[in-house]
Amino acid sequence: MELPNQQTVDYPSFKLVIVGDDGTGKTTFVKRHLTREFEKKYEPTIGVEVHPLDFFRNCGKIRFYCWDTAGQEKFGGLRDGYYIHG
Repeated sequence: MELPNQQTVDYPSFKLVIVGDDGTGKTTFVKRHLTREFEKKYEPTIGVEVHPLDFFRNCGKIRFYCWDTAGQEKFGGLRDGYYIHG
């Protein structure tokens, strides 16, 4: 599936929207897969951050465009729009 405003790749890609309350570890989950590090310091996400995460499976490479959303209501903004194509 081709997602708007995302780099086109020659292997399967998916939009993954990560939602949850503030402080539950959404950003930590994404950063752990990006850098293999664990960040203990809490800094709230403002709006949304999108990160491509590639995974290698026995059936080949796949990419998840992880949309790390803000958990705090005041930073939610356009949250309903984030779910499109997710």
